[in-house]
Amino acid sequence: MTLPVEAVLPELKAALAAGSNAVLIAPPGAGKTTMVASALLGEPWCDGQILLLSPRRLASRAAAERIAELMGEPVGGLVGYATRMDSKQSAKTRILVLTEGIFRNRIQDDPELAGVSAVLFDEVHERSLDSDFGLALALDAQGGLRPDLRLVAMSATLDGGRFAKLMDAPVIESEGKSWPLTLQHIGRKAEARIEDEMAAAICRALADEREGDVLAFLPGVAEIERTAERLEGILAEIHRLHGSLDPAEQRAAIRKGERRKVILATSIAETSLTIDGVRIVVDSGLARRARYDRAAGSTRLVTERASQAAVTQRAGRAARQGPGVAYRLWEEAATAGLPPFDPPEILEADLSPLLLDCALWGVGDPATLQWLDPPPKAAIDEARTRLFDLGAIDASGRPTEHGHAIVRLPLPPRLAHMLVAAAELGFAALAAEVAVLLSERGLGGNDSDIERRLERWRGERGQRAEAARGLAKRWTQLLPRPQSDSRKLAGSVAVAIALAFPDRIARRRDAKGENWISVGGRGFRLDPAHPLAKEEWLAVADIQGAASGARIISAAAIDFADIEALYGDRIISGAHVSFDPASGGVRTESGRRLGAITLSKGQDAKADPEAIAAALLQGVRDHSLQMLPWSEASLRLRERASWAGVDGLDDVALLGSLDMWLAPALVGKRRLSDIDPGALHNALLGLLGWDNQQAIDRLAPSHFTSPAGTTHPIDYSAEGGPTVELRVQALFGVAEHPTIGPNRTPLVLSLTSPAGRPIQTTRDLPGFWKGSWADVAKEMRGRYPKHNWPNDPSAAIASLKTKKAQSRT
Repeated sequence: MTLPVEAVLPELKAALAAGSNAVLIAPPGAGKTTMVASALLGEPWCDGQILLLSPRRLASRAAAERIAELMGEPVGGLVGYATRMDSKQSAKTRILVLTEGIFRNRIQDDPELAGVSAVLFDEVHERSLDSDFGLALALDAQGGLRPDLRLVAMSATLDGGRFAKLMDAPVIESEGKSWPLTLQHIGRKAEARIEDEMAAAICRALADEREGDVLAFLPGVAEIERTAERLEGILAEIHRLHGSLDPAEQRAAIRKGERRKVILATSIAETSLTIDGVRIVVDSGLARRARYDRAAGSTRLVTERASQAAVTQRAGRAARQGPGVAYRLWEEAATAGLPPFDPPEILEADLSPLLLDCALWGVGDPATLQWLDPPPKAAIDEARTRLFDLGAIDASGRPTEHGHAIVRLPLPPRLAHMLVAAAELGFAALAAEVAVLLSERGLGGNDSDIERRLERWRGERGQRAEAARGLAKRWTQLLPRPQSDSRKLAGSVAVAIALAFPDRIARRRDAKGENWISVGGRGFRLDPAHPLAKEEWLAVADIQGAASGARIISAAAIDFADIEALYGDRIISGAHVSFDPASGGVRTESGRRLGAITLSKGQDAKADPEAIAAALLQGVRDHSLQMLPWSEASLRLRERASWAGVDGLDDVALLGSLDMWLAPALVGKRRLSDIDPGALHNALLGLLGWDNQQAIDRLAPSHFTSPAGTTHPIDYSAEGGPTVELRVQALFGVAEHPTIGPNRTPLVLSLTSPAGRPIQTTRDLPGFWKGSWADVAKEMRGRYPKHNWPNDPSAAIASLKTKKAQSRT
């Protein structure tokens, strides 16, 4: 079988013979993942390995297996793969498919990439942090150490121009083979649960389409399980497909079966993977993404609308091997209101691992590397503070001996620090098990008590459980001066967590155990029915939700004696000014404290104004910008700036510049609520400057003016996109749907009756006039007979007046 990408392989080979880099754009199913690496093996410059980078473990294994099959080779021979929990390769391996994180570790260990002839970055449009960083390191190595190294960026929806400029490379584009794809926009009820709507849509698709398997996209594992429950008893095999499954279950999902299949998947199935037999896609239009909350110091999962690029990729899954159909649970016009692309992870992630890796690479300022989007300064500053607190870097930003030990472990800095410190205390093996549980979702169940999960995991059998145990053993072998478990500590699971997250050590605040206060000053919540709610102290590992009231996802009970043994030097006495998130003000007291937790109280003490202002500033940093008394105008300005793509008013930028714009408004204040909202609005305008204010007004106008002369605010935070609510009569005479911005994005029109009751929401006003308007007008004539309800509203005069009042004018 000839694949479309083969037509441009001669052009790609010529580009790599003449230069070092190339950019390849090829549609889904064109064969770039499976054909390019093997085609380059015989080139004169290629006498070493070709590394093919894939964004996910599942895709890495599947790609290696497919390439090996096409070459008539067993996996692990000429073609191999390497992921964090699974690897098949040998001395004979020339094509190695590996995840982006594995490549990052490899190039750090060997900057020259000895024995490697080329690195192929697949699906770079996903803009993961590891992919962006890996490319930056590879370009740096190519420029200083390996001018002969070939680098290729590949994707189906690539911004080719930007990558070509970054890599100084030609763009090679494959037209691909296009199978017919039918898009069915069936919408969904906003008030209904997504699993109910998805189950109904899947059943409809199975009934309407007599052939082909169904691939259904849901935001997460919980929605997948609930949808599977609702599909019990249908005449098709139900398969799950997400990153927490055993490899055998993942292979079963993507392999063609004997019977018709329904595959319930997360975004893991969007790219890099052809699933045999799929002719139907059902798309919820939702995605769950990781967002780093700087105020909480944790990464949380957020469910939001998928991007236009993502839904295009999803629909394309149906037409990779033949004609297909995609059922979308939204209106057709709503697609234009989706964000164009997923935001690059580098703009929203915890940059501690990146900064430490850069320090080890010899780069003090990550901005000096070559990036498509440079890392935000505020995020780098926060990461630098955290790494210094962990002892990973010194005051000048250079890696310490402890930092070198941390970076040898393929883990985030907090967990790597935990393992190195635990090795010194004598319980490295146990700490490695805790690190696995915190890294691999679902192992040992989902209990909030890490000790319970550990006990269950130790009793589990199966490929994934065994692979996880092997992973923990490999981590302990990477530790400097590995030690035995001869020196046990009481509550050592909790001690391990406390080593990684000292700021999340928490004390119970009420009798029920529902509310907790952490050393870092953040409030946590716990189900009072959980056994951990009876404990006095917890070492908290995972939290989810807003910084001011995050829910505890995983923790372990810890004795105060262990806390004192670890952090007794951090317990201080004397006067202290702290921020009270409940009141939004400051409280001044004396006594013994561990961070924000008061251990014992003394008499109240007075604090100077500078200390009060500093506490208020820190309160905003720790508990988010929502603590401030924003006016409606300020909130709308920030929403408009975000929608228009104007930088400076997002959470990251504002939190990074608090000292500049917020500090002046705090003079003489003891509570955040005392701040004048007008002063905050003026501060935002000052940060924007005149040119950016004009850009926002042009790209994201604040109001819509109707033909009737009325003005209405545009809601840029609405789920469906920019939305205007107004009486339907104000739009009489409009034949084209109103749009905003240079891209002519359709406004979502929430149309109401003269009494303000909703009658229709639409992104296609002409379609509404020609369609259901006749029924609406009939009902309106009965309810509001004094008003005009024309048969053809597109040709009528816009007016909110009654017929009698109109006749007078």
